[in-house]
Amino acid sequence: MTGAAFEDIVEDFEFLDDWEDRYRYVIDYGKAMDPLDDALKVPATKVDGCASQVWLHPKIEDGRFSFDGDSDAMIVRGLIAVLRALYNDLPVKDVPQVNAPEQLGRLGLNDHLSAQRSNGLRAMIERIRLVASEAA
Repeated sequence: MTGAAFEDIVEDFEFLDDWEDRYRYVIDYGKAMDPLDDALKVPATKVDGCASQVWLHPKIEDGRFSFDGDSDAMIVRGLIAVLRALYNDLPVKDVPQVNAPEQLGRLGLNDHLSAQRSNGLRAMIERIRLVASEAA
């Protein structure tokens, strides 16, 4: 269960053989994302467990889940953009059902992130799942 935006990323990754190209793609994807308004960078939106500063601002409208986010690290900003492609616009009840590690595994991210980045990614996924579960 993924959206078209995430499937587009999967397709793009199939054409990128080198991990450095994929890494650059993720960073560029994050650069293209609108920055989170500074007023939303508050303790309530900050994600603990990340080596860098990470903020996620979830929204639920008409039963659909979405979130905006930001980070002070470019690769993490890119990972936020990838997670947005995975989760945004799903029915809120479906968000906890997404097997994010499996889906991100399709991109090979599991094999190429440092332990700190992997822990941060898990923390972001857990925050997304928690917010959606509470809202559903």
